[in-house]
Amino acid sequence: MKISTRGQYGLQLLVDLTEHASESHVTLASVGQRQDISVRYLEQVAVILRRSGFIRSVKGASGGYALARPAEEIMMKDVLQCLEGDLLVAEPLPPGVQENRLRMCLRRMVYDKLDLCIAGVIGKYTLAALAASPNADRDFMYFI
Repeated sequence: MKISTRGQYGLQLLVDLTEHASESHVTLASVGQRQDISVRYLEQVAVILRRSGFIRSVKGASGGYALARPAEEIMMKDVLQCLEGDLLVAEPLPPGVQENRLRMCLRRMVYDKLDLCIAGVIGKYTLAALAASPNADRDFMYFI
């Protein structure tokens, strides 16, 4: 599974909105500047997230976006499924196609286990948890 830029930017947008939840709304231009993402791309992602009920828009000249629900209720898994579709490592067989022994073995021993691991990781984080994570620069110590 590879998370596309749409999935990455969608998560960045939502975490940015979480970090700025004290503001009534946030413009995509300000998110784009902070996250170094094209505003045009953010607009496309925002449409999908708004239609899916993750964000709400504020109309007008000084409009913007805000989370539609509390950040504690929005799971990373749900956002990625919305933006990416299924999160499977391997494509499922088309209906009516018989699975051969080798493919069944690989699916059971590798692909299904990877799918469970990925679901376990992305299924435990909310936007609030992602926004509250410590600064990555401070997490690493380098010794020479």
